[in-house]
Amino acid sequence: MRSIFFKTSFLLLLFLTVLKFTGNERKIASDVLNDDFQGQAFYISKSKMELGRWGDRLSEAQKKQVEARLKNRLEKEYILIFNKEEALFYEDEKLDAMSGATDSWGKNFSPGRQYKNVKTNTQIQSQEFYGKKFLVNDKLQNISWKLGKETKQIGNYVCFKATASIPTSQLAWYDFSWSRLRNENSRAEKQNDSIPKANDEPNAEMTDIEAWYTPKIPVSHGPLEYWGLPGLILEVSAGNTTMLCTKIVLNPKEKLEIIAPDKGKETTKAEYQKIIVDKMKEFRNNRMGRRRG
Repeated sequence: MRSIFFKTSFLLLLFLTVLKFTGNERKIASDVLNDDFQGQAFYISKSKMELGRWGDRLSEAQKKQVEARLKNRLEKEYILIFNKEEALFYEDEKLDAMSGATDSWGKNFSPGRQYKNVKTNTQIQSQEFYGKKFLVNDKLQNISWKLGKETKQIGNYVCFKATASIPTSQLAWYDFSWSRLRNENSRAEKQNDSIPKANDEPNAEMTDIEAWYTPKIPVSHGPLEYWGLPGLILEVSAGNTTMLCTKIVLNPKEKLEIIAPDKGKETTKAEYQKIIVDKMKEFRNNRMGRRRG
């Protein structure tokens, strides 16, 4: 009799626990349906240092010294504020301000303040390159996600795995890499095309993406270029960088403003990437010219 009582009590407790979880899930989903729904997600980003051929000449102690100097470039914090259709993503620069750390060179190739609208398929991003401000107005990154069944827990949220593969030049259009430029030039020469088009190149350099999203927050937002999943993206890994959500605030007491950037010379992602490449080539040629002189 006692055994039956304990079994019944356990099943009742389990039922109430599941009911409570389902109730919370339904509450979040119903909140998203409200016109005034808003949320705030905090992310940390960590990148592994890549020194290329130059790093092969360094000792392990020297590599650690370089890594320490570049810590504020390799480890960053970001904030994503969002509603059902819009999102604003930007770097939280409080830590750098507190430490007094500056990275003027790295900021030329870092993502600026980014506005996304999933309803209108719009991305507007402010970028600054060597003191000149640009307003990049383009479409959202096209991502063909493959949804998996694998799950894992991130904080209080059950997340599902999704994977994709994106041309590297499209994913990091605001960044610059000499090695990537050499690879693109090599492919362009083979195809007799001076301007490589990643979408048209079957052999374009690709970056594999692994994302974890939670259907408990049914919005299609995520950090950086990532979006389009049936739930908020809480973790994403691409190349040598991983971004992880550490905190979520839904419907904060103070209303959040989601305003698209509006200052700078208007351009597209492809045009902005060409501006960077041309300028870096100019710097290189000037430096080589001075050495010859």
